[in-house]
Amino acid sequence: MPVKSPDTTTSSVACTTRHVVQEFLAARVAGDIERLVALFADEVDWLLAESPAVPWIRPRSTGAECAAQFTDLAEHTVAEDARASVDTFLVDGTDAVLMGHLSGTVRATGKSLEGPFALRLTVEEGRITRHHLYENSVSIAEACAAS
Repeated sequence: MPVKSPDTTTSSVACTTRHVVQEFLAARVAGDIERLVALFADEVDWLLAESPAVPWIRPRSTGAECAAQFTDLAEHTVAEDARASVDTFLVDGTDAVLMGHLSGTVRATGKSLEGPFALRLTVEEGRITRHHLYENSVSIAEACAAS
């Protein structure tokens, strides 16, 4: 059996990471919660700045809880107004970083939210083990606050 060079192994890991993240994005756009649950590991290092004013932002750690965040978000925002664009997609081994811009409207208040985001994902053994999202939490909290 031939021995893989480190470059081949590194490239293979990065390809797997890229593929899983692309699957994650496709499932996210499709609202395919079952696929999201399958893509997340059983235990996930989840980071999203907590805000008591934002009903879809809370601590999560299991794959099912992480996938449910997308259902929670859909319940509290206007689907027709939701926009996200990815300007940068970087992969380094098991880590991927997506950067872009998001916007939307909070259903309960009718207020808009918008701003840049960065999402760091780690893929191990074909599943997402880290989901750290950095976003404009002030804009989001303000959009959720009643006037």
